[in-house]
Amino acid sequence: MLDIEFHPDVAKEIKSSYQWYQNQSDGLGLDYLSELESSFQTIRELPNTWPKFQKGFRRFLLRKFPFSVIYQSNENTVFVVAVMHNSRKPGYWNDRS
Repeated sequence: MLDIEFHPDVAKEIKSSYQWYQNQSDGLGLDYLSELESSFQTIRELPNTWPKFQKGFRRFLLRKFPFSVIYQSNENTVFVVAVMHNSRKPGYWNDRS
């Protein structure tokens, strides 16, 4: 299984989304985090499964929430560049690498 690394801004994205969902309904933020953790695990196991998206990055769509995990992988590592909301500023992460 590959190691996983995150762009420094990913933590802010996750925290902001978590807080928003938690404010909507108690426990919904935890559901969001749980789905993210599951997506990270799946990407680590099968990194080349999802289609290329932009600039050589791949995109994993979450099932229950309108977010995508944008990442690249090599032989040893998955690098998550963004946890992107699917309807807001879709290319904001393009200058990250």
